[in-house]
Amino acid sequence: MLLAIDIGNTNISCGIFNNNAIKKIFDIPSKQYSLNKFRKKIGPLKITDTLICSVVPKLTNAVKKDLTGMLGKRPYIIGKDAQVPIKNRYRNPNQVGQDRLVNAYAGLIFYGAPLIVIDSGTALTFDVISKQGAYLGGLILPGLGISLAALNEKTALLPRIKLQYPKELIGTNTISSILSGVVIGAGVLANGLASRIKRKIGKHTQIIGTGGSISLVKKYSDISIKIDRNLTLKGLSLIYENEIKNRNF
Repeated sequence: MLLAIDIGNTNISCGIFNNNAIKKIFDIPSKQYSLNKFRKKIGPLKITDTLICSVVPKLTNAVKKDLTGMLGKRPYIIGKDAQVPIKNRYRNPNQVGQDRLVNAYAGLIFYGAPLIVIDSGTALTFDVISKQGAYLGGLILPGLGISLAALNEKTALLPRIKLQYPKELIGTNTISSILSGVVIGAGVLANGLASRIKRKIGKHTQIIGTGGSISLVKKYSDISIKIDRNLTLKGLSLIYENEIKNRNF
């Protein structure tokens, strides 16, 4: 079985797959990573290969070392041992995050093109796939959690609050004002950006959403977003089956 790992700034998201079928999904907070947590989450399942996609190099090295020792076989790394099989139109192709390419590839395979993938995680990203199936690039914004944290850290009086659904549009206290501004604002932002992107690549463009807070973005937007929370992990499984499994490294 494959252990697919998406290392992010907030969470290490993991999926155990058998021939592209999901057997188990779990998260480990990035700041709380330990090999022991991996052992407990994996349990009795027998892992034969590991594939890592990461935007946190320091954690990549730690996870790679630990899993090599635990499994007796080093993990494969996206961007090093295998490239995401999508045409990359970024001006400097090496600058785009591998997780964004994995999402674009998975979205293309599962949903077709043209396509916008909105990932609402630590950052809020929009990735765009043309009708020809090429990755065109996208947009990167502060995520909802970062926005809440910044308001607290960069002001004298605004509190740090938990990300949740706003109860009203027009806030009647400080907490509700912050929530409505950040969360509903993200939904409205998604409307405007998606509309502009569609005018460039086609009005029939689909929108796929993923990431931990994508439900909040969807609720307060007027656009049709199909949520696929496991898009990145499913993309890693596809890459393993199609690009790695039957190759000799």
